[in-house]
Amino acid sequence: MAEKNDWRLTGQENYLKGVTLYWKKYRRYSNTWDHDHCDFCWVEFCLEGCEDSLIEGYATEDDYYWICETCFKDFKDMFQWKLQK
Repeated sequence: MAEKNDWRLTGQENYLKGVTLYWKKYRRYSNTWDHDHCDFCWVEFCLEGCEDSLIEGYATEDDYYWICETCFKDFKDMFQWKLQK
């Protein structure tokens, strides 16, 4: 569990507190995007042409916000996320 002064916290509570998240294979939010980043630690999500990127993670239903497994575990209680399958 992360502390309130964790370096990864940069105001995400304004748009991620209490949201429903889904564990899924990475999908681009837009056809113009080729990758995304964890909204907390900035680890990369990508499907093709990216070394050392994640291909699965927690995301909002619309695939706009992505969260890596580590950050999910660290912040799940603080952010009161709901999980949907």
